[in-house]
Amino acid sequence: MGTVYISQNDAFIGKIDERLSVKFDKKTILDIPLIKIDGIVVLGRATVSPAVVDELLARQIPLTFLTDTGRYLGRLEPEVTKNIFVRKAQWQAAGESSQAIHVVQAFVRGKLKNYRNSLIRRQRDTDLDLSASITRIEHAIAPIDTTQNVNSLRGLEGAGSAAYFGCFNQLIRNAEFEFKTRVRRPPTDPVNSLLSFGYSLLRHDVQGAVNIVGFDPYLGYLHCDRYGRPSLALDLMEEFRPLIVDAVVLLAINKRYLTPADFVTEPLSNAVSLTPEGRKTFLRLYTQKKQSEFKHPVLGRKSMYQEAFELQARLLAKYLMGESEKYPPLVLK
Repeated sequence: MGTVYISQNDAFIGKIDERLSVKFDKKTILDIPLIKIDGIVVLGRATVSPAVVDELLARQIPLTFLTDTGRYLGRLEPEVTKNIFVRKAQWQAAGESSQAIHVVQAFVRGKLKNYRNSLIRRQRDTDLDLSASITRIEHAIAPIDTTQNVNSLRGLEGAGSAAYFGCFNQLIRNAEFEFKTRVRRPPTDPVNSLLSFGYSLLRHDVQGAVNIVGFDPYLGYLHCDRYGRPSLALDLMEEFRPLIVDAVVLLAINKRYLTPADFVTEPLSNAVSLTPEGRKTFLRLYTQKKQSEFKHPVLGRKSMYQEAFELQARLLAKYLMGESEKYPPLVLK
């Protein structure tokens, strides 16, 4: 099972028997059994046949639309799960409840510990001195458990993130790329372009997981309510950002899978995005990362990252429904 990414503009997405068929310019560019698909992401423009829409809804396979640059446009979602008890528990914990504060502490702790551990690994494996940034992140982690206010926890998350991105350029071991600061709307350099694109892909995956478990993706705890924003998906993806997206971005740059020639700049906005060939390379690396295995520290068994999205969502549901005493974020050393 996996996510299918369709990045060819003006492709036609159809169905032949039990297979998904993607054609462009009268040629078949993808032919895959539907049973092997658990999500489809269209990057750019594509035509989707009514038969495919019917089939995806029947099989509960989400279809997400992103722009060429990875900006989220919308999503075709199967019927929401019938597990009303998960959503009831989610809504009961909204606001500044003790449960909400607990999960916000966990989201922030998970993200910052993964930031810290990522820098420790880089420092150990290279000649880099990242100790100052590691110390700043540890200072942000230390008061998390005693901080009982969501806004204050957001401040700790911001401080830890600033320390991490303050040394991100040192992690880039390729003189053709440089990172100065995080720029998002739009990203105006290749590194920020990759980070934003990767986070859009991650959001698709995590939102699919929270839907499967039965959550309302628009009610979060760390992220404020905002019209159309899937706050819970954004909450849950925090711990995965450094583990998946940042790791893939650094791999693509440092191993020279991507070069400056794989990026284009839009003249008016200065927005930087991947070329079609560059996008294919990044999607391949992202997919490989999702399918890589690690030992889940709570479950004590091997897991792929793409399974971990749903595992973490189920652990969150168990906590909110009172079936476990805490929510353990995914932290890897």
